[in-house]
Amino acid sequence: MERSVAALHGERILLGVSGGIAAYKSADLVRRLRDAGAEVRVVMTEGAAHFITATTLQALSGHPVRTSLWDAAAEAAMGHIELARWATRVLVAPATADVIARLAQGRADDLLSTLCLATEAPLAVAPAMNRVMWANPATQANVATLRQRHVAVFGPAAGGQACGETGEGRMREPLELVADLADALGSRRLAGRRVLVSAGPTFEDIDPVRFLGNRSSGRMGFAVAEAAARAGADVTLVAGPVKLASLPGVTRIDVRSAAQLREAVLAALPGQDAYVGAAAVADYRPAEIAGQKIKKGAGSMQLMLERTADVLAEVAAHAQRPRCVMGFAAETNDVEAYARGKLAAKKLDAIAANQVGVPGCGFDADENALTLYWNGGERSFALGSKRAIAGGLVDWIADWLERA
Repeated sequence: MERSVAALHGERILLGVSGGIAAYKSADLVRRLRDAGAEVRVVMTEGAAHFITATTLQALSGHPVRTSLWDAAAEAAMGHIELARWATRVLVAPATADVIARLAQGRADDLLSTLCLATEAPLAVAPAMNRVMWANPATQANVATLRQRHVAVFGPAAGGQACGETGEGRMREPLELVADLADALGSRRLAGRRVLVSAGPTFEDIDPVRFLGNRSSGRMGFAVAEAAARAGADVTLVAGPVKLASLPGVTRIDVRSAAQLREAVLAALPGQDAYVGAAAVADYRPAEIAGQKIKKGAGSMQLMLERTADVLAEVAAHAQRPRCVMGFAAETNDVEAYARGKLAAKKLDAIAANQVGVPGCGFDADENALTLYWNGGERSFALGSKRAIAGGLVDWIADWLERA
């Protein structure tokens, strides 16, 4: 279980379960929420009953499960209003495309939608649907509407789906949703702060077809941006060419090359309290970009390269330098020596160093392990999710800014 789940202790969570195959995860979610110290009550839609029984959820929650707005015994005392007032947090998981649409429209045509409309508690949804349904403009518009109304949207995740297809639309796992709720309830240590993050690779064009690039997925930088936003910061994310969805509450600027990344970072720099340079910026680019595709010849080909600007060092030396400048060092060997060298040479406040080329860690992976170095200290983060490590890095940034 990820950090800060103690924030759920004593919370009263109303869990709405709608009619999707991911409803089978709701049983484990109830158990995990109770393990974190929360009291849980469950409301099911009519469709949910086709995937999981009320008996199962009642046994796990310790409370009767409500399924209908027309329950005469419960509604004699306005039970839906009582439940709406009881909850300190409402989570709909899974949230199908239909439920998301009805919540966006403000409908109250069953017990769950009525509760969501009648409650004053913060509302969160965990989308779960086929990848095409998730990508449909109607669904995206409905999700955007909910976000504008300050509804938290947890996920969805990407991967294999029950229909046999693969893509974005899976409900996040129960432990991840517990962490999402805990983070939403946790400390907002960066409230009032501004944080600038760069993430992902840069692509340096050789010709209209080919480019020089690297294996950075951008996941670590996106996780840092998400963690900073959860901590209350006003976050700007400069993203290289990545296949990652935009983050709620984060201003995203998409770039392709090192030169474009430098321009975007420097333009966003004034007024920032912290800069996290997690992007894997190319060190070299072709001296000339061919206007046409370079055709294959009989012999070898030479490619003249020139240095790109050192964006991280430029930020650290800038007249409008943020109070905290954190870099990243991805190394294959002598990790500490190279990291400490960059820390000193570039005059950084901290540098997060990890060894790449290790299966399941770093590039193209959901997990990472790294050590954060700064003048006079270091902190190791054991192998874990990039999201959890990002939370630790953001905590360190908050500590630094409080001391600065």
